[in-house]
Amino acid sequence: MSKRTILLCASVGTLVFSAGSVSPNSDSEPGIDAPRHASVAEASPAGAGGGTAPALQQLSAAYAPATPRAAGPGAGSELDAPREESSALLPAPANLEEPTLWLARAIYSETKLPHEQELVAWVVRNRVETAYRGRRTYRAVVLDPYQFSAFNPGAAKRARYLRLQPEAPLPRWRQALWVARYVRHAEGRAYRPFPVETRHFYSERSMRGRAVPYWAERGGFVAPDPGRYAVDERRFRFFKQIS
Repeated sequence: MSKRTILLCASVGTLVFSAGSVSPNSDSEPGIDAPRHASVAEASPAGAGGGTAPALQQLSAAYAPATPRAAGPGAGSELDAPREESSALLPAPANLEEPTLWLARAIYSETKLPHEQELVAWVVRNRVETAYRGRRTYRAVVLDPYQFSAFNPGAAKRARYLRLQPEAPLPRWRQALWVARYVRHAEGRAYRPFPVETRHFYSERSMRGRAVPYWAERGGFVAPDPGRYAVDERRFRFFKQIS
């Protein structure tokens, strides 16, 4: 049994793996938001390769308790309604702490796929742990201007994400709460998918017609570890040691 599994069993109880692998053609899947990018501060953020596995693989984390309840009528609400309604609605984690809630809001705003949510969560945690741009809390990191697109001043969905509470009946939001809880409490280098200096990402898919971030052209690309996870580079590319 791996260290990751031991930690998860101790903290969550009986766990199940999230739903299998995802087709690389996830561009066409309805209800999956295009990811955005975490950039350095600018009034108008601007925008590598690496090995990928044949299919997008989950990391080895388990995200939620067993025997989820089916989503009831109206589970979709206004966020991702077409797909949210068809997913199972998990219970929210008990005794959820405010930092975990902020982390969940950030990763849910970036992607609805659990293995991508976990990777994004580590970027946010890395920023907190290294006090990037002087921000030392999850709230401060998430609300840092022009770093996470959904929380930019004037962003169309900013208010919606800020209002999200654990009880919101959105299946992928509940999933994000469990991912955030797992990542916040994971201890030891064995759980990290990439170095603590990995604090940036961007999405080619969500930046069509815009320039690649200038910091991405300087290097620091973090290639996926084929033994642990794969990620569609059109959706997410991660970078380390960006000042």
